[in-house]
Amino acid sequence: MISARDNVFRLDTENTSYLFRVTKFGHLEHLYYGPLLAPEESIEVLAQKRVISMGNNVVYDETDESYSLDQIYLEWSDNGRGDYRQSPTELKMPDSTFVSDFVYVSHQITDGSVPMYTLPSAYGGDQTLVLTMQDTTLAVTLSLYYTVFVQANVITRRAVLTNESPDPLVIRRMMSMMVDLPDEHFYLYTLDGKWIKEAHLHRRPVEYGMMTNASTTGASSNRHNPAFMLAAAAATEENGHVYGFNLIYSGNHASYVEKSGWDMVRVLVGINPHCFEWNLAPGESFETPEAVMTFSNQGFNGMSRNMHSFVNEHIVRGNWKQRERPVLINSWEAYYFDYDEGKLIQLAKKAKDLGIELFVLDDGWFGARNNDQAALGDYTVNKKKFPRGLKVFADQLRELGLEFGLWVEPEMVNPDSDLFREHPAYAVRHPMKKPVLGRNQLVLDLCQKEVRDYIVEQVSQILDEAKVSYVKWDMNRHIAEACSAALTHQGEFYHRYIIGLYEVLSRIFRPRPEILLESCSSGGNRFDLGMLCFSPQIWTSDDTDPIERLKIQSGLSYFYPLSTMGAHVSQSPNQQTLRATPLSTRFNVACFGCLGYELDLKYLTPEEKKEIKAQIAFYKKYRRLFQYGVFSRLPVVKENQVIWQCISAEQNMAATGFFQTLAQAAESEDRLTVKGLKAGKYVVRSRPQRLALSRFGGLVNHISPVELNPDGFLLRQANRYYSLPSCLEEYQCSAAALSFGIPLNNQFTGTGYNQNVRMLGDFGSTLYITEELKREGEENA
Repeated sequence: MISARDNVFRLDTENTSYLFRVTKFGHLEHLYYGPLLAPEESIEVLAQKRVISMGNNVVYDETDESYSLDQIYLEWSDNGRGDYRQSPTELKMPDSTFVSDFVYVSHQITDGSVPMYTLPSAYGGDQTLVLTMQDTTLAVTLSLYYTVFVQANVITRRAVLTNESPDPLVIRRMMSMMVDLPDEHFYLYTLDGKWIKEAHLHRRPVEYGMMTNASTTGASSNRHNPAFMLAAAAATEENGHVYGFNLIYSGNHASYVEKSGWDMVRVLVGINPHCFEWNLAPGESFETPEAVMTFSNQGFNGMSRNMHSFVNEHIVRGNWKQRERPVLINSWEAYYFDYDEGKLIQLAKKAKDLGIELFVLDDGWFGARNNDQAALGDYTVNKKKFPRGLKVFADQLRELGLEFGLWVEPEMVNPDSDLFREHPAYAVRHPMKKPVLGRNQLVLDLCQKEVRDYIVEQVSQILDEAKVSYVKWDMNRHIAEACSAALTHQGEFYHRYIIGLYEVLSRIFRPRPEILLESCSSGGNRFDLGMLCFSPQIWTSDDTDPIERLKIQSGLSYFYPLSTMGAHVSQSPNQQTLRATPLSTRFNVACFGCLGYELDLKYLTPEEKKEIKAQIAFYKKYRRLFQYGVFSRLPVVKENQVIWQCISAEQNMAATGFFQTLAQAAESEDRLTVKGLKAGKYVVRSRPQRLALSRFGGLVNHISPVELNPDGFLLRQANRYYSLPSCLEEYQCSAAALSFGIPLNNQFTGTGYNQNVRMLGDFGSTLYITEELKREGEENA
């Protein structure tokens, strides 16, 4: 909680403390951010010791030669007062200078969170501290907000700038938060990538100078996710100091980590100042997005637990908060644009037979949309594909027992569309230059009220008419020509676009809380906390290759819970990588997320149909564990392995995913570790899996009663109707033994096959379920 005494502010969560104070000159000095402190902790012991003046530093006030802002751990800093590190603001003040000096005036502590006016924010905070800062010479006020989320061990921060002078000012940079930390030989961890290769974790030492994690594409981007970590050099998944940061925003973001010559590490998080310039007229205020920060002394998994709890409890909202998500079939990789109502109904019937709950109709259902070159923006149903309309089609699905979901891309328009021909001014483009296209499309200008109204009207009508229960909202290109006919000041475009997007999403989905919204932007191009305020889950990546997904989902898992990740089983070889993988592994990876299937079911063999039906039944049984269990990335000894784990809230059940990338010859012993269970006796069982005969090649003749050509017709036919059981393992032991690790059965090493040998090979995997053993008579008690 929050306390204020003698100009010292203390913000406590369950396991952390955050302290700062007002200096004698009115600046905010950061004191401490780390493990929870005792109430009686001495502030003077925590405070920086300043007793001498350093070299050619600029002294803030001649009455104290040791008071140089360049050498003080600060909560906020300004330009032109002697601090030469990156400032959170660059303001052209009403006097036309760039000099500002905000000092403390007053504070207020209130219960709960304080909602924002123009942007989404976290909700359900315990207390909020609002500090009022005033420029020393001009009538400009800065309000700094700190909200504490006690159980999540999270603090959010944001800033509001108010121009109370008679003259305008210009904001060129306005970050959401700043904090200075003592160096711990930090490493910076970021999630970087590109299309179909999102969120790969990268690690760099924090050295002297400034490091930047930013997006300039108009979205939070697949290039650099807004989330990042600062970790002590010795930090591991289970131990060590880790600071986590994120931003509740879906547009251009920037984070700066700067190590000064005095070994102070400054962290800044907020809107990217790239092409940003906001004109603040007299009497107006500007609010920044809300930044998120957390600390853990339990390593990366501890930091992740904090962030996951925060997202599930304070970001995701509405009817789908903490609600299990349906298993879906998506039409895209099955048919792309080439379908009609009859094809889709056949796919739906097969999906229902397998246990699927939701049918999602992807791109191609509207206008003259038979490829990606036309009709975006024309949201009238394609009568050739659906002669009786979408409602009749949706009703047929519901009669089969399936819910109906629909793909839309309302932020985009094709030049070859009725909308563009009728309203070319709706598109984002420079009036004097030839427009640049991405995926044959232009971006609609959400800065224009008419455009926002059009999207809301068109999409709302479709959703209501067909009684849609799920929407996949896509955005398949970056913004390039950032200008709008609706704006006088073009430097406001990127931010006003995001404000417009949030308005559109609010107007469409808040009156329809029963709809499950899954946002998407060519996969994970807009995977951020801002979108999660509206869409409880996000399509993680257009790459459905399970081996690539291990890296993508692992990266995102540092900050985002599994309940936010769309994860699908697709065909093999994969359509993005051409990699062939076992059906079991495709499912086992997709289990750690919101499960879906995306393939043409009519080509499944009888064996594959049986396997998928069993997969879906298994997932439904343990769905809550996979979607809302406490997730951890377990450390591995071998570089070719990845191990994921989910523990139930009661700590009496676990799901462990054991994944192998490239097999090694004569593989040594593997061990299974399950951490976090309460004390007791447990049984561990591997999920039953089948081994396709085709995986064995010529080895199949060692077990076949007749000789088979490994590439022949008979083996291909046998492969359709027969498979071999995978090794079934079962162990009984204590939670302590599982926490230490138990040895598993041997992998196949080139000789000897029997029912107890684990047949993994390249890209093999196994799921293990650990459940508490009930004492005799307990189940009937």
